[in-house]
Amino acid sequence: MSQPAALGFRAHSGWAVVVAVTASPVNGVVLARRRIEIAYAGIPGSKQPFHAVAALDDLSAAEVLIHQRRESSTELATRAVREVIAELAKAGHAVACSSIILAAGRPLPNLAAILKSHALIHTAEGEFFRDVLQRANEDCGLPVMKLRARDVWDRGSETFSVPSAALQKQIVQVGRAIGPPWREDHQLASLAAWIALAEIVVR
Repeated sequence: MSQPAALGFRAHSGWAVVVAVTASPVNGVVLARRRIEIAYAGIPGSKQPFHAVAALDDLSAAEVLIHQRRESSTELATRAVREVIAELAKAGHAVACSSIILAAGRPLPNLAAILKSHALIHTAEGEFFRDVLQRANEDCGLPVMKLRARDVWDRGSETFSVPSAALQKQIVQVGRAIGPPWREDHQLASLAAWIALAEIVVR
């Protein structure tokens, strides 16, 4: 096997960006990048489960539906993660860990309170799919690091002893070298993966 690899994820409603890396951002290699689907398009409410249950009068029914959507999304996400791991294994890279980009990271209230607030519904759905990704990675046997988006550059600067501005330029240059797409999702996911690799595996 070649150097160990790490996966970085940034979730959206029903899909996520995943970037696989090895080495470090200073001399890093991007092994793979793709969009993965983490919600079944054919299942009603799968992409926005909290929106789907917002109009229900029965809270128990809402909880059951959200649980069912979490189970189906986790199944789909686990399959996608396994496919990435298998693809990298064929190229000689063993995936050692993963990292997931978080939002604010503040705890949510109970379901009843969430469903009374449209803003909290959106927040809950973001947390829902990040939780799905964590479950999927753990199902694949990967240790998972979670990093808030606003903390990634500073954490990377600390981890690799590179000023944040210089690190951002380096990550942008990585994208130029491999070509598009290399949006914010890819930049944050790749750096999060390199941080996980350095802090979980190398150390």
